[in-house]
Amino acid sequence: MLLFFDGLLILLAGYLLYGKVIQRLVMPDRRETPAIRHHDGVDYVVLPKWKNMLIQLLNIAGVGPVIGVILGIKFGEIVFFIIPIGNVIGGAVHDYISGMMSIRNDGANLPTLIKKYLGKGYYGIFGVFMTLLLLLVVAVFINIPAGLVNTSIKDGSLDLFWPAVVVIFIYYICATLFPVDKIIGKIYPVFGAVLLISSFAILGSLIFCLFKNPEMLTMSEGFRENMFTAANNHPVIPLLFVTIACGIISGFHATQSPIVARTMRSEKEGLDTYYGMMIAEGVIAMIWAAGAMAVYNANPALMLGKEVVTLRIIAERFLGQWWGQLTVIGVIILAITSGDTAMRSLRLSLAEMFKINQRKITSRLLLCLPLIVVISGLLWWSNQNAKTFGYLWNYFAWGNQVLAASTLLACTVWLYIRKKNIFYTLLPGMFMSFIVICFIFWTSREHGGPYGLGFSLRDAIIVSLLCVAALTFWLIKRCRKAAVKLGDREK
Repeated sequence: MLLFFDGLLILLAGYLLYGKVIQRLVMPDRRETPAIRHHDGVDYVVLPKWKNMLIQLLNIAGVGPVIGVILGIKFGEIVFFIIPIGNVIGGAVHDYISGMMSIRNDGANLPTLIKKYLGKGYYGIFGVFMTLLLLLVVAVFINIPAGLVNTSIKDGSLDLFWPAVVVIFIYYICATLFPVDKIIGKIYPVFGAVLLISSFAILGSLIFCLFKNPEMLTMSEGFRENMFTAANNHPVIPLLFVTIACGIISGFHATQSPIVARTMRSEKEGLDTYYGMMIAEGVIAMIWAAGAMAVYNANPALMLGKEVVTLRIIAERFLGQWWGQLTVIGVIILAITSGDTAMRSLRLSLAEMFKINQRKITSRLLLCLPLIVVISGLLWWSNQNAKTFGYLWNYFAWGNQVLAASTLLACTVWLYIRKKNIFYTLLPGMFMSFIVICFIFWTSREHGGPYGLGFSLRDAIIVSLLCVAALTFWLIKRCRKAAVKLGDREK
């Protein structure tokens, strides 16, 4: 129980103290933002700070701080420590500095920033990789809410999965094509409020229950028998940091931040909008992790079942049946509000890559048509059987953290050019590089994961450390080269 409350205090202290340290690295000022300088009524539109904060929260949250931590808490109480520490020094730093980089570069999307700071060679691979990942993200965030709709309101033999897929996909297309203030700017603040109210209602109920049963968040014997360990092919390193992406750090966030970078009135809104909303996501992740541990302690058999079922049990146990069902609906909305902006981000990134002006709706539509075809194919393939969706999720989770590592490397170059302390991004960047390299070397069908190289954990760690050492050497050289090339132009 103490670890849970200590974790919440770390998140609060991180926002109040460490966030200010990171803000001083960037030194936001009164210069014109992209929303004012490039106003176009479509993507560059000034929105109020409170709207931007809630839009950013929903953009980045997805189902990671809910479904991800319901799965991740199976690693045990260590999760209550790793989430806040990783969030404060990794995830929130990643979100804030990448978001401010975008603002300083006219609201540029992640591939453009990677090209500028890590070079054309890195960009050539990264651009393709990120495009594929965002396609996976859209497919995943259509699958999950459609599945939740189907299990929540299915009546008898009536299968609502594919009708739900069609409705959600049509909404995604509309949200991608229409100006940011017409759909996203109007409905996201409402959904953001629902997410926060539901999560804090669970927190209040959880605290009340803890007074009656302080052992509720202490691992029971049944929990220990079913928890993830290295012995059952679930080592904390590297698996935990891939399983709980959004609550700790997530590269997907850096693809979403430019959307808000194009709607901010002032650079000084960045700390609350980027760093603060990642801290808020960490709090949400902690709440759902605690709810899941309480439920698993009471019924360890649930640890062998589906996380979607556990989600509903958590909501109904702590909020009652009516409010619990409403919370499940909120989680469905949460998934949808990440998928639509993932597709929008994909459109914006491809438009930048191929220099396609997005003022006219016909240009936006033509760019979206091939995306619709590819995503439709992914949806069909991923639902052929249970295993195919498992592959889709595993590669999405790993690819997400490749983006995080790459973003932090670009942030490191950006700080170096501006003569700032690079260790605030270099250390978490190299750690996440170690994680993604270790995962691909270790994972395999024999280890119960997707296709990988299948090394022993010991050998995977050794090889990964050597790769990270080489990557660090390359990055320092890149920093010096970029400083010569861009130093006089960066402000």
